[in-house]
Amino acid sequence: MSRKAPEIDLKYAETITFRGFVFLTKGKELQTVEGQAVDLRSQSAEVLSVLAARPSEIVSKDALMQAVWPDTFVTDDSLTQCIADIRRALGDHEHVIVETHPKRGYRLNADPLGAADPNAAAGPERAKTLFSQRGFILAALVLVAAAIGAYYGAEIWRAAPVRLSDMPRIAVLPFEDMSTTADEGYLSDAVAEGIITELSRSKTYAVIARNSSFRYRDQSLDVRKIGDELGVDYLLEGSQQKNGDRLKVTAQLLDARDGSHLWANTYNREIGDLFVVQEEIIRTLADRVGRRIERPLPESDAAQVSALHYHLTGVAEIRKDNSAAGSEKLRQLSRKAVEADPNAQFGYIGLAWSYRFDAVFGWREQEYDRNEALKRGAEYADKAILIAPDDAEAHHVRARIHTEAGEMEQALARFDQAIALNPSNSNILVGSTDALLYVGRTDEAINRIEHAKGIDPFHPDWFHWQMGWALWEKNDCEAALAAMRKMSRIPNGAQRMLAGIHACLGNELEAKEALAVFLKDSAGESISKERREWEKIWTAPGSLDRWIEHMRIAGLPE
Repeated sequence: MSRKAPEIDLKYAETITFRGFVFLTKGKELQTVEGQAVDLRSQSAEVLSVLAARPSEIVSKDALMQAVWPDTFVTDDSLTQCIADIRRALGDHEHVIVETHPKRGYRLNADPLGAADPNAAAGPERAKTLFSQRGFILAALVLVAAAIGAYYGAEIWRAAPVRLSDMPRIAVLPFEDMSTTADEGYLSDAVAEGIITELSRSKTYAVIARNSSFRYRDQSLDVRKIGDELGVDYLLEGSQQKNGDRLKVTAQLLDARDGSHLWANTYNREIGDLFVVQEEIIRTLADRVGRRIERPLPESDAAQVSALHYHLTGVAEIRKDNSAAGSEKLRQLSRKAVEADPNAQFGYIGLAWSYRFDAVFGWREQEYDRNEALKRGAEYADKAILIAPDDAEAHHVRARIHTEAGEMEQALARFDQAIALNPSNSNILVGSTDALLYVGRTDEAINRIEHAKGIDPFHPDWFHWQMGWALWEKNDCEAALAAMRKMSRIPNGAQRMLAGIHACLGNELEAKEALAVFLKDSAGESISKERREWEKIWTAPGSLDRWIEHMRIAGLPE
């Protein structure tokens, strides 16, 4: 769908003034009455220009969209974001300068053309006050954020992060563990991860993924350096200290541009109130911009915290060692999580992941086949979703199991739900590309991987594994091999993909060596087994036949 330019009689005055601001219509520049430039994104300036052409009149949404995006299809969200951007620049949190008229459009309440500003004498002070208000609002609004927490290890960062948009960005750093007894930081991570997940639910501001912000664990805090490396405007950092049954959590918000402190608070609670503390931090941050989160505080107790601790420990094990042994450790710790609190979702999520790994890599085949592993994993994932329907990771693992079962429509729908629950989880974004690659939507998968890397500058190694598969699908095997070699260590589970890429390039010896490593954990794999398991799943035209050919080159038995 395209739009043609509207028939709007744009009779521009050279300047339009409104409440201490001046808009230069010819250059589409916003300034204070003192002449100081005010930052405004180009599309937002275009929207303001159209409103300024008809001051004090209601301009319909359709007219605005036709004027600003005449030959491009965009949704109403694009216009909504521009209006929000204009209001932020003007400090118009009461929507007095730019009014919304439901089902009709927007109106710019400008001063009469040619009239002197009735507050001209107070102009400099007014502008100064409004600037102060805008600085306050921007500093806090970023905390209700969008975009992916993740569960796997990060690689060494090599290049400056890509700014995906002009949205303000925030990073939540790992909370320092000040406990007198060693706790390996897992509960500290739980506090920070919970904040990341909750703040990222908004689609207006961006939160850096956990993989990248946690890269700064145990490092001295150089706020401006971290801000530059992550490409963020604000940092939230803090600490937790456990002493017996008491938990003390501190948090503070920093401006990454100059290192200044914008907000701080301390919470002293019982250990079982971990999740309540998280929620209070989020509420405080939301209140800083006049927004309140109107939902009941989550119930929390010591058993739930113990279950989370076991779960995070298991996740750390599979993150360190993606192998049959690592999966078994994850399963054991997940069972302990269920024992600690059978009414918490954490242990069931871990068990679902462990059975999904068994199904994909053929681990523990002597005990159960692929279908049985997927069935068990699905049961645990469904249990987790029933307990915690708002937990993005529960939906994530269920989507992965749908994918392996060949239920692609259900998988893609479940991935969409998981992404909506936690847009900053880069692992979920990249995980969703399994289903896309199986059905042949390769370019879409590559774009999604790149997007995930953009919000996660310290993205984990397995993103390169996934990119290797995507580039193999495009038959660009040189680039696929280069992607795989970016991994700091290629785990056993990834050696099969590496073997296929080497076979694609004619590197028969390297292909055989890589496959031999993979088969150490998956001795029962064969050509007939892979074809049987994937023929209903891997439906991208020609892909499975090509894969089978490359597995033969690598030496996989018939």
